[in-house]
Amino acid sequence: MKLTLTEPKYLKDSITIISELVNEARFRVTKDAIELVAMDPANVAMVIFKLLASNFTEYQVEKDADISINLSNFKQILRRLNSTDILTLELEENKLKVEMKAKTKRTFHLPLIEMEEKEQKIPDLKFPVSVTIPSSALNEAVEDADIVAESLAFIASKGLFVVEAEGDLNKARVELTADDDTKIDIEGDDIRSRYSIEYLKKMIAGSKLSDKVELKFNKDYPLKIEYKALDKVFLGFILAPRVEND
Repeated sequence: MKLTLTEPKYLKDSITIISELVNEARFRVTKDAIELVAMDPANVAMVIFKLLASNFTEYQVEKDADISINLSNFKQILRRLNSTDILTLELEENKLKVEMKAKTKRTFHLPLIEMEEKEQKIPDLKFPVSVTIPSSALNEAVEDADIVAESLAFIASKGLFVVEAEGDLNKARVELTADDDTKIDIEGDDIRSRYSIEYLKKMIAGSKLSDKVELKFNKDYPLKIEYKALDKVFLGFILAPRVEND
């Protein structure tokens, strides 16, 4: 296996985001992509990642391979990348060789780790609502909600998407009306569901990868967040709901 990136931004940013939720991860390297499906330690959130082979200037994969590594350590190595560096990843015995090359050549060896054999499956979820908005708008709404509460509600209706949070004293409400930038597809009546702001704050860092984000949800049902850069990268999250007691 030999993979070379002249623009490692998508890999570097993705690993930084994923490492906030997952400590150790098993990547599947296929002839088409590097893929990851992983749960956070609390089993509250799932991460789905795919970095397509079309990103790479060199992509030699003779057969599918699983690479299990400590993401915090990998993130620390990728932080050493300079903007002009060409990044090459190779498997050498029980290590991932990470080479950064510009005027100087720097090489790191990251040990592979043993992980449980249990393979994570992406759940088959059906959603009656899909909202596509600018990533920056979601970031602002989550940050507004974070001022007043630990959880927020996403509310969708015909032509309107609302982010709402309520604390003991304060309340925040952000409204986005359907237009060229905000697409709202909804079946049936208004839909409202509540989610953890702590987790959302980690997930919305996906805005580094795409200026659009798609949200899919249902009442008291998991939330799916998707960031896509065409022919480059996919980063998705599934987040368990905070069921309302009222």
